[in-house]
Amino acid sequence: MKQWMIETASRTALALALMGGVGTVALHAAEVKSIAILAPEQGTDMGWNQQGVDAAKAAAAAAGVEVVVAENLGYGDVRPTLRELGEDGASLLIAHASGYNTAAPEIGAELNIPVAIVDSPDKLEAGKVADYTASGHQGAYLAGRLAAKMSRTKVVGIVVSGEPPSWNNMSVAFAEGVKAEDPAVEVRYAVIGPAAYADAAGGKRVTETVIASGADVIFGQGNGSSFGMLQAVETTKATDGGKAYFIDVIGDKTSIDKGYLLSSVVWDLTPVYGAMIEDLKADKFGTRNYDIKLSDNSLSLLKTKNVPDDIWAQIEAIKADIVSGKIVVEPKYDADSVHKLVKAVQ
Repeated sequence: MKQWMIETASRTALALALMGGVGTVALHAAEVKSIAILAPEQGTDMGWNQQGVDAAKAAAAAAGVEVVVAENLGYGDVRPTLRELGEDGASLLIAHASGYNTAAPEIGAELNIPVAIVDSPDKLEAGKVADYTASGHQGAYLAGRLAAKMSRTKVVGIVVSGEPPSWNNMSVAFAEGVKAEDPAVEVRYAVIGPAAYADAAGGKRVTETVIASGADVIFGQGNGSSFGMLQAVETTKATDGGKAYFIDVIGDKTSIDKGYLLSSVVWDLTPVYGAMIEDLKADKFGTRNYDIKLSDNSLSLLKTKNVPDDIWAQIEAIKADIVSGKIVVEPKYDADSVHKLVKAVQ
């Protein structure tokens, strides 16, 4: 059930074209022969897995190095795959799932190969382990402001496929954005399961329940389960009889939208992976964590046709205040911080 792809990007034109997304990075292909990314689901999910795979390809292309993609690996033990990729010569192993953040450092240490993991910012180890718990909280705050502006029922919902640090961080920021915009708007919250990332059926069922509780805007964080969330929004009326809307994360589902997608907190991990390669070259890998932010467009909020221009202008003004520091959105990665701000839906 696994699919591996190997690509080499060495053409100067392609590298220069993509350097804008990675930054002014002087890379030499001979120093890092290849990078490998391991993804739990297919790299076509318009979300977490696709963003990781696409960004790894783009960063490798800019560096002129080979990229190996191992996808659809599931959420079980990936030690054999990590070991095989390392023994095949990968210069960097990118473990693109929180469930891999124990196995990857173990195999990295065994083979003396640097690894990048997520949701473990305290596991930094110079030359060996770096973390990229990408913090989409600034974008999620904007999404919360947008949801509160657009809600008719004055109830919005958060549906998550688990409670990893990245999801918690965005849930907190979204709820804070809602309350900053309109304290009277209620935030309902539901968890599909402890690790229900690919559970589309569960995503649909839970989202229907949250809409039935009064929410007319759903902020969904779910990988594959997000397709079920979107389906629920498309087929379930809000309690006022009108349309419900969906705010996605990480990817852009505009191409499959039937008129219910309000926005998405879009991530671009290309600068993150590019910085990892740069740090490998400079012997600085494992000395810092990597993040995304509004100021360099590695984090952004998607505008769809469902957002009126006047409301979008207000969101853009709020974004400018975040970038300037006038509005500060603090990252909070624990589930307790989420629970304090929301009302659980069973």
